[in-house]
Amino acid sequence: MLQPKKTKFRRSQKGRMKGNAGRGNQLSFGSFGIKSLQSKWITGRQIEAARIAVTRYMQRQGQVWVRIFPDKPITKKPAEVRMGKGKGAPEGFVAPVTPGRIIFEIEGVSFDVAKEALRLAAQKLPVTTKFVVRRDYDMQNQEV
Repeated sequence: MLQPKKTKFRRSQKGRMKGNAGRGNQLSFGSFGIKSLQSKWITGRQIEAARIAVTRYMQRQGQVWVRIFPDKPITKKPAEVRMGKGKGAPEGFVAPVTPGRIIFEIEGVSFDVAKEALRLAAQKLPVTTKFVVRRDYDMQNQEV
């Protein structure tokens, strides 16, 4: 499961996710990717499930980049505990994702394989996504 090796603080505030992604909103490494259309917290387990779905469909061809990392600690109080008495214990880590953020990128496979692999990944994620293609990608001369 994805999580930071070390954090400066054990707990963090919830924060607000307003507006679109200001960074991480362009394809940087691959020719294909999926872009978030919603604001949500994505857990390390969800990211890992999506990554496994992509690599399994691509049959270890090409390359995959995960562009988000869960570094925000999320706390939870035990069940049936009264209000007050401080903040709960850290339960896991999430990656805050805003609209426009690239989540996965793929390189080295054909258009059809990339589209299906990223569709399978998108099913594992709690956000609606959009398939994006690099602007200078040549559809006629597809590398296999």
